[in-house]
Amino acid sequence: MKATQLRPGLGVKIENRLAVLTGVEHRTPGNLRAFIQITYREILSGKTLEKRLGSGDDIEVVDLDRREMEYLYSDSSGATFMDSENYDQITVSPSVLGTSLQYLRPNARCFMLFHDGTPVSMELPAAVELTVKDCPPEVKGATVTNQTKDAEMETGLKVKVPSFIKSGETLKISTADGSYLSRA
Repeated sequence: MKATQLRPGLGVKIENRLAVLTGVEHRTPGNLRAFIQITYREILSGKTLEKRLGSGDDIEVVDLDRREMEYLYSDSSGATFMDSENYDQITVSPSVLGTSLQYLRPNARCFMLFHDGTPVSMELPAAVELTVKDCPPEVKGATVTNQTKDAEMETGLKVKVPSFIKSGETLKISTADGSYLSRA
């Protein structure tokens, strides 16, 4: 597949190692040639790396099985998910999930990517709804400037939110960068 057709979530082979693309960005710097900057996570080592590709470069794409899963709970051995079709339960190690669990409530649905029956990555929706567990009180008179404060969500995720947000509110959070989008 040409580098210009790559997208996040694809399984690829880079230097004979299986990897999952986590970011693809097309860059055109000033008077230089355009290039594709990819960010990928190696499956075996768990390392996140970057690579620069020319727009005509070919990358070997690996087929990954995409299954809808339901997040059940986490413990010391990892996170337990249930397959939505056949109700099989699997435990996924924290190295595969990274920081993705901070965006999932129990019973939330997501897509898991499998290679040869082994979970290799998780796809999150573009935005999730989480409840504010703890945040400082609103500051009076802070409406002139765009002030933000730190809020801790029910999953432990820390987010910068506008000053009018209170504890107990449900917010829409972007999974791409962990930023506040709106009230739910």
